[in-house]
Order: sequence, then C-alpha cells, then structure tokens
Amino acid sequence: MRDDDIANTMRALGHPVRLEILRILATQQQGQCCCADVTDSLTLAQSTVSQHIKVLLDAGLIERKPHGTRNRYCLRHDRLAELNSAFGGLLKGLAPIAANKETEQA
Repeated sequence: MRDDDIANTMRALGHPVRLEILRILATQQQGQCCCADVTDSLTLAQSTVSQHIKVLLDAGLIERKPHGTRNRYCLRHDRLAELNSAFGGLLKGLAPIAANKETEQA
C-alpha cells in the first residue's frame, strides 16, 4: 500500500460516524446491509449517512452490491487487511526512532 493510499484511507477513517458505520457493517449477520439499515442504527438523517458511505466507498473500505431496487454495502476485508498490514509496517518503522530519542534525552 502506497503512502498516498494510506493517507486517503486515514482521512476516510477520521470521522467517528464512519468508524461506527464500519462497526455496523462488521456486525451484520449476512455481512451486508443497506443504507436504511445503517440509518436505523444511527441518529442521523439518511442523506448524512449516504454521504459518509460514499466516503468509505471512495476509500475502498466498503463495496456496493446491487440488490433489487436497493444497494447493499459490505466491508472489503481484503482492503482492511492491507491497511492493517500497512499500519503495522508504518508503526514498526517509527518505533526505533522513538526509542532512540528517549535514549538520547536520558
């Protein structure tokens, strides 16, 4: 995962409502739900939820699947695994720097 991909994804995750939408999708029994299902779980207008869903779609964190006259949304587990791996690598790269600074200050 490239740095600009990580930064775009972090921006998408930078709002508590979007994190909650990801949690809602993760807890669905069939792994999918429509915007109305998400709206029922939140105290927000459907239009607001739709805008947050669009940000998550654009970041590649969820995907849309047509289901009759509605769209259903589900997590992109492959993308989340990539992100998890990228974050681990990012933090591993920073750990020695932080340890060295603490040693220098002592």
